[in-house]
Amino acid sequence: MFNSKEYSLQNTIFIKLILTFLLIMAPIFLLGVFMYKWSMDSTKEELASTALSQSHFYLSDLENEVERMKLLQYGALEDSDLNRLAILSEAMGTIEQMERINSLRHRLYAIHNSSPLISNVNAHIYPIGKTISSITGAEQLDEDRYEAIHAAAQGKEARIMEMQDQLMLSAMKPYGSNKEMPLFIIEIELDTEQLSRTLHQVLTYSNSGALLVTGTQFMVEGDDVFLNYDTQSLLLKSQQDGEGTIQLGGQSYFVTAAHSDYLNMTVYTYIPETVISEPMQQIMTLAWIFVAAVLAIMGIYTFFTYRFIHQPLLTLVKSFRKLEHGDLSISIAHKSNDEFRYIYGRFNQMVVNLRSLIDQAYKQKIMAQRAELKQLQSQINPHFLYNSFFILNTMANTGDLDGIETFTTQLGGYFQFVTRNASDEVALHQEIHHARLYTDIQSLRFSHRIKVDFELLPQELEPYLVPRLIVQPVIENAFEHSLERMAHNGLIVIRFVEDAADYRIIVEDNGDTLTDESLHQMSFALQHYDSQQETTGIVNIHRRIIYTYGEEYGLQVMRSELGGLKVVMRLMKRKGESDV
Repeated sequence: MFNSKEYSLQNTIFIKLILTFLLIMAPIFLLGVFMYKWSMDSTKEELASTALSQSHFYLSDLENEVERMKLLQYGALEDSDLNRLAILSEAMGTIEQMERINSLRHRLYAIHNSSPLISNVNAHIYPIGKTISSITGAEQLDEDRYEAIHAAAQGKEARIMEMQDQLMLSAMKPYGSNKEMPLFIIEIELDTEQLSRTLHQVLTYSNSGALLVTGTQFMVEGDDVFLNYDTQSLLLKSQQDGEGTIQLGGQSYFVTAAHSDYLNMTVYTYIPETVISEPMQQIMTLAWIFVAAVLAIMGIYTFFTYRFIHQPLLTLVKSFRKLEHGDLSISIAHKSNDEFRYIYGRFNQMVVNLRSLIDQAYKQKIMAQRAELKQLQSQINPHFLYNSFFILNTMANTGDLDGIETFTTQLGGYFQFVTRNASDEVALHQEIHHARLYTDIQSLRFSHRIKVDFELLPQELEPYLVPRLIVQPVIENAFEHSLERMAHNGLIVIRFVEDAADYRIIVEDNGDTLTDESLHQMSFALQHYDSQQETTGIVNIHRRIIYTYGEEYGLQVMRSELGGLKVVMRLMKRKGESDV
C-alpha cells in the first residue's frame, strides 16, 4: 500500500536536489561574506594606519618645533644683556639699564617671530622685579606668577606646562643671592588657537575632526559638530595608540589615538564611518547584484528541476499509487523524447501485462476458491450424518413426532445451505443461521454433556457479506476435537466483537486436550501456508478469508480463558447482495 507519510515533501528527490544546490551555493555565499568582511577590516586597518601615521607625523613635527624653541630658550639664558640686568643692575645707570632692556626685548621678539606657534616671549628678572615682554616691553614682575612657574619647572629643563589656561615653555637661571629663587626665567607662551589650527594637517578625510589633549587643555579642529560639541565628551577613554568607535551628534565615528611621551600630548582623530562605508557601497551593490543573480539562478534551477524531473517523477508516483489501489486502466503520456518517455512506455506495458496476469490469476483464484468450497461442501462428516440418522431413529422409536418434525426441518435446512451451488458469499445473518442449525442439531446429541452459549448476532452486522461456510466448520472443530471426549460440563461460546473498521467472530471452548505443541502447529499452519501439504478445515477458512478481504484479515488461534481453544475470526465490514 502507498504510504503518504513516506512520500512527504521532505523525502522527495526534488527537495534533495534543491538542498544539494544550496549546499553547493553555500560556500560561494560564505566566500562573499568573508570577502566583504575582509574588505571592511582591511579598509579599517588602512584607515587607522593612515590616521595614525598622520597623527604621529604631526606629533613628530610638533616635537621638532618645540625642541627648536627650547634651543632658542637655552640660548636666551646666556644673553649678556639679560645676565647683566640680573646681576649688575644696581651698578648700571638708568640709560644703560634701558638700553640693555631694549636689546633684550629685540632678542625676545626675534624668538617670538621664529615660530607661528609662539604668542609671546617673557623674560622674568627677579633681582630688578621686572618682566620684559616681546610684545609689551618692560612691566612690573608678577611675583605670584614667577613663583608658580618656578614651582612647576624642574631645573633648567624646558617643558610644556599649563598655567592660567595657557601653554608655555619655561627655562630658568639659578641662582642669585636668594637661593630659593632663580635669577630669571625665560617663558615662551604658545598660541593655542594657532596650535589648534595646525591640527588641520591631521584631517586627511572630509567631515573628520582632530583633538589635541595636553593635561586639561583641549584643542579641537574639524567639522562644526566637533567645534560645537563639548570637548570633554570628545575624549575617548581608550589606551594610547588605540582605536575604537563612538557616537557623536547622531553619527558613528571611527577613532584613533596617537601619544607623544616627549610632549605629553595625545592626538585623537575622529573619522566618520561613512568614509569606510561609501567606498564599500559599490562592493555592497555588486554583492546585492550577485545575490539577486544567485536567487534568479536558484529560481530557474528550481523551476526546470521541478518541470523536467520532479513533475514527471510525481506523475509516475501517482500512477503507481493508482495502480496500488487497483486502477488498471491507467496510462501515462509523455511528449518529450527523453528518459521519462521510455520509463512511461515501460510502465504502460507493465500495466497491460499486469492486467493480463491479474485477470488470469483472478480467474484461477475464483476457480480455486470454488473448488475449495466444493471440497468443503463434499466433506460432510459421515459421523455427523450417521449420528443424525441415529437421533432420528431414536425419536421415531419413542414416538416423538414433534421432535422428528423439528429435527428434519433443521437437518434439511443444514444440508440445503451446504449443498447449494450459488454465490460464494452470503449475508452474515445467513451464515450464522446455518451455524445455529448445526449447533441445534449437535445439542440433541450432546445436550447432557456439552452446552453451547451462542450470542445473538447484532442487527447492524447482519447485512455484511462473508464467504460461505466459515463459522460452522470452526464450531464443528470444537465439537469433534476439543469436547467430544468430555464426559460432562463441556462449553462452547460464540460471540461477536465490533470495531470501527471491522468485526470479529470468536469461538472458544473449555476443552482439556489442547497442548502447547498442537496450538503452535495450528498457528504455524495459518501463518505459513504450504500448497503441498494437506489443507485442514481451519486453514481452508483462513485462506478464503484472506482471498476475500486481504492479508490483514483471517483467523488467529490461541488458548482460551476457558482452558481450551480460542479461534478469532477477523472480517471486513462490507455490505452487498447475496442470492442465497
